[in-house]
Amino acid sequence: MEQPIDLTETAFQIILYAGNGKGSAMEAIQEAKVGNFAKADELVKEAGAELTKAHEFQTKLIQKEAAGEENPVNVLLIHSQDHLMTSMTVRDLAVEIIEIYRLKE
Repeated sequence: MEQPIDLTETAFQIILYAGNGKGSAMEAIQEAKVGNFAKADELVKEAGAELTKAHEFQTKLIQKEAAGEENPVNVLLIHSQDHLMTSMTVRDLAVEIIEIYRLKE
């Protein structure tokens, strides 16, 4: 039998990795702004890797719930989900903003 998921720890892991991803995406935009596209592309990759880690924690929660294990909803968990979705959107927008800067060169 698998260990139950510690919701507080999982929420903090999602927040950590999502925050790292968002930070890298924002740095990527700043690098593109000054024409450093190689660094911007590297940072977008880093953002994606961090967001993948956060998403893996989210997926574990979803899989457990789909298997019938209830997860009590709390504000921290809601916050972590919001943080992840916002960070994923920032990363997607960073890709588009970088492309705009690239086309201006």
